[in-house]
This record gives sequence, C-alpha cells and structure tokens, in this order.
Amino acid sequence: MIPKTEKDMEIIAKARGLQSICSGEEYERMITPELIEGRLRARQLTGEFNASLCGDVSSKKTDQQRESILKTLFGCTGQSIYIEPPLFVDYGCNISIGENFYANFHLTILDCGLVTIGNNVEIGPNVSIITGEHHTMIADRRANRGYEFTRPVVVEDDCWIGAGVIILAGVTIGSGCSIGAGSVVKANIPPFSIAVGVPARVIRSTQQGSTVE
Repeated sequence: MIPKTEKDMEIIAKARGLQSICSGEEYERMITPELIEGRLRARQLTGEFNASLCGDVSSKKTDQQRESILKTLFGCTGQSIYIEPPLFVDYGCNISIGENFYANFHLTILDCGLVTIGNNVEIGPNVSIITGEHHTMIADRRANRGYEFTRPVVVEDDCWIGAGVIILAGVTIGSGCSIGAGSVVKANIPPFSIAVGVPARVIRSTQQGSTVE
C-alpha cells in the first residue's frame, strides 16, 4: 500500500489520541500503519478473538477475555463493548468505539482510515465498513497500481445498522439513524433518519428523542 501525498491535520490530531498507532511521517500521510507489524498485530489479536468462538460461549470468563482483546485491538473503546466472533479488521488501531456497543457475527472493518463509532450503536450480522478507495478509471488504476486512498467513516450515537449493510468510505451516519438490511451507504445520512436500499436513501425521518423503528 502506497501513501497519499497530502496530510489531513485534523484527522492526524485525532489519530494521535488513539492507542497502539504506528506513528511517523508515512503514517501521517495516510493515517494507517504501513508497517507489516501493524497488520500482523491485528491478525494475531483477531485470531485469538475468533478462536474464542470454539470455547464456552456462555462463560463469563470467555466474555471478559473477548472484551480484553477488543480493548487491546482497537484505538479507543468505551467500558462496555460486545462483538460476536468472527471479527475482521485491517489494523484495529484506527477504530474508536463508544459505550454500549454491540455487533453480531462477521463484522468487517477495513480501517486503513479512521473509523469512529459513537455510543449505543448496534450492528447486525455481516456488516462491512470500508475506508479504502481505488481509482474507478482503468487507466488510472494501471498508472497507480498499488495506490489506495482513504476517507474516514463516522457512525454517530444511537444508530442501528441492519444485517448485511455496507458502509463506504467518507460516510457519516448521523445520530439516531436506522439503516435497513442489505443497504449500501455511499453518502451521508442525516441524523434521525431511516435509510434503505442500494444506494441507501432516506425514506423517513424521526423526531429527536423518539423511538426509531
């Protein structure tokens, strides 16, 4: 992976507050650990986490072990975080998660860029969050083979992300949103919205503080 040449100082400042980042000039150019060790660390931790799927799923000790691994893997987490294995990430350290987070089976987060998830967020099975992008024109891909550029993803407080949703680079999903199963989110979703479809479109808004169906 080859870094982009321009820096985003606001994102760099945020990244410096996360744990276990591989800081340096090249990291700051793309906000991802380029070192092989960064990816290896993530593979080792997710491997350990996913191996717990074969243990006693009703065991409190197993839950505590999983939570401990997640808090080591991610850049920042709240006190309460629960993810059903298996989980897949690129680096893990570029991910920030708030309080009372839950994700079902097969969550994939490709965190070449920053992923910020707020409080009280719930995620269904088989959800993918993707921060990396590639050129869409064939000539550009050939000329820039090996290059990848990233944009951050933000999921704000009190969101529900349905089964099989794909959230693409550069997207912010506002507070209190529900994203319908199978949707592909490629543009920002305003707060307190229900969005569905490919691409996801807002079909209804809810009042702040009301129950999101």
